Amino acid sequence: MTRVAAIDCGTNSIRLLVADLPKQEGAPLTDLVRRMEVVRLGQGVDRTGRLAGEAIERTRVALADYATVIRDLGATRVRMVATSASRDAENADEFRDIVVATIGVPPDVATGEEEAGLSFSGAVRGLPATAAAPFLVVDIGGGSTEFVVGERTVDRAVSIDVGCVRMTERHLHGDPPGAAEVAAAEADIAAAVTGALDVVGAARARTLVGLAGSVTTVAALVLNLSHYQPERIHHARLSYDDVAKVCADLLAMTRGQRLALPAMHPGRADVIGAGALVLRVLMERAGADAVIASEHDILDGIAWSLLPTPSPSSST
Repeated sequence: MTRVAAIDCGTNSIRLLVADLPKQEGAPLTDLVRRMEVVRLGQGVDRTGRLAGEAIERTRVALADYATVIRDLGATRVRMVATSASRDAENADEFRDIVVATIGVPPDVATGEEEAGLSFSGAVRGLPATAAAPFLVVDIGGGSTEFVVGERTVDRAVSIDVGCVRMTERHLHGDPPGAAEVAAAEADIAAAVTGALDVVGAARARTLVGLAGSVTTVAALVLNLSHYQPERIHHARLSYDDVAKVCADLLAMTRGQRLALPAMHPGRADVIGAGALVLRVLMERAGADAVIASEHDILDGIAWSLLPTPSPSSST
């Protein structure tokens, strides 16, 4: 048995998975802990090009907590992948030094393509048998969105600088945002999404799979859950009409009204409107009448990447 710790440090949240990797091919991970903290590491990066000091400190505090969990559970392999905000920041080296001092390993600052591959790996393992390949896997993050097309492995992947935090900071300033703000955000998203779908050859995909907090939160709202229930959300099939309705409702609400929704994480309330808009626009542009929401994503892909490589058999 190999016990591993995977950390996904994105623009909006930082997440931890401690899991046991299976001994046999095809078996699932055995989760021990899944944690998520909203630290908003990407606060202001789109405007300043730098990680804010207070954002780095919030992330350090969360990492210190995670380091204790990792040590107490005895994980022998640890990998942290830092995504969009850390790619974009001028002071990424400062952040790297703090990570090493806190958890003992440097962050892997993934390219958009690497991020996409990890997301695909985590998402497609364990999909229902009814989900037809090829798959279009879309990971809507805070600062970027990854698009991947493939069957068992990645055929094509691309990352675009469109995410729920970036679009909120760039366009959606009102509470609730005005029609002109929403229209500007939609135009920005549509232009980038259309190009990404062309690059990955999305037209041949038969199943759309959506990942990350924006998608799973929309799923919770479509399902009208009384609280956030990952087991209900995982592999839920959401129709385009349901996604469009939830998106319109969220964009018409104030932040306070979104906070009052039973399944809403407080750290997502100010950016979920933009996240839902990205999902709705990409479904339109892809011609998808439904999306499968997945709780398994880049975090699971990071864990699987720690699977030991078998030693070559010795010859006699």
